[in-house]
Amino acid sequence: MVECTGLENQQVRNGLVGSNPTPSAIIIKMLEKIRVFSYLPNPRVWKSMITAKLGEVDIKIIGDKPKNLSNWLWDFDALKIDPAKLDQIEDYKRVSKRGFKGALYKTDKFLEKHPFGTVPAGFNFDGSEGIFESNSIMRAVARLSKDKSLYGDDDAFKQSRIDSFLDANLVFAREFQVYVLEINSLNKYLYKRMQSAYLFYLDGIEKALSFDKFISGNTITIADVSFVCDLAQFLRERDNKQLIEEQGYELISKNFEKDFPLSLKHLKDLSKKHEFKEIMSNYLDKIL
Repeated sequence: MVECTGLENQQVRNGLVGSNPTPSAIIIKMLEKIRVFSYLPNPRVWKSMITAKLGEVDIKIIGDKPKNLSNWLWDFDALKIDPAKLDQIEDYKRVSKRGFKGALYKTDKFLEKHPFGTVPAGFNFDGSEGIFESNSIMRAVARLSKDKSLYGDDDAFKQSRIDSFLDANLVFAREFQVYVLEINSLNKYLYKRMQSAYLFYLDGIEKALSFDKFISGNTITIADVSFVCDLAQFLRERDNKQLIEEQGYELISKNFEKDFPLSLKHLKDLSKKHEFKEIMSNYLDKIL
C-alpha cells in the first residue's frame, strides 16, 4: 500500500521541528527497504518509485518543494526545522553550491554517507549506507526486487548492457540539468552542447527500439524507466518556448515527434502503464 501524508508525527523530536505535520511534505510510507530524501516532485526520484512499483519493493520518499528544502535538516531522519531552534543546529549550516541558493542544513552523518551533499539522497533501511545519483538509487531498488528481469536477470553482460544505456542517459540528463539552470541566459556553446547530447542519446534509443520491443531487450528494464523519466523532464523544455525564442533559439525538442517516432511511441506506451501513470500522473499531457 502507498500512502501520501505530511511529516510523520514520530519525527517531531529533539525540539528541532514543530508539532504540526507539514502539508507540503510528501512521504510514501511503507515498511521500507530503501529511503530517499529529495525535493519533490522530482522526475529523477520517479525512477526509483516506478521501479519499486514494478518490482514490488518497499520504498519511502521524504521531501518538500525545492524552495522549502532550506527549512529542512538533511539527514536519514530528515526533519522540518523549527525556526526558533536554528541556533541549535548552527554547526550543520552549509553554503549551497549547486541548484540551491543560500544556506542549507546537513548533518555530518548525511555528508559522510553523501559526500557530494546532493539530492536525491538514498539510504538503505537503517541509514548505514548512502546511495547517490538517481540511476544508482534506481539500481539499488531493482537489486532488492525479486523480479530480476528489471536489471538483467543477474547476467553480468545483460546488466552491463543496461548500464551502458544508463551511462548514455546520464550524459543527456547532466547536460539537461545545466541547460535548465541557465535557461534564462542561454549562449551558443551551452545550447549546442544540449542539442548534441539530445541528438546523441535519442539516436541511440531510436536504433535500439528498431531491434527490440524495449530499450535493452524484449522485457522492460530500468533502462526504460530511466528513459521515460529523464526524457519526460527534458520535454518540459517546451514550457519555456517563449523564453528560449526571445533569446534567438528554438526548442531543441521542436521536431521530437517527427524525428524520433519509435522513442515517442515507447514514451507514450510506458507512460500509460499503471506503474508509471500512478507516479507521473498527467506530467506529459501538456507537452505531447
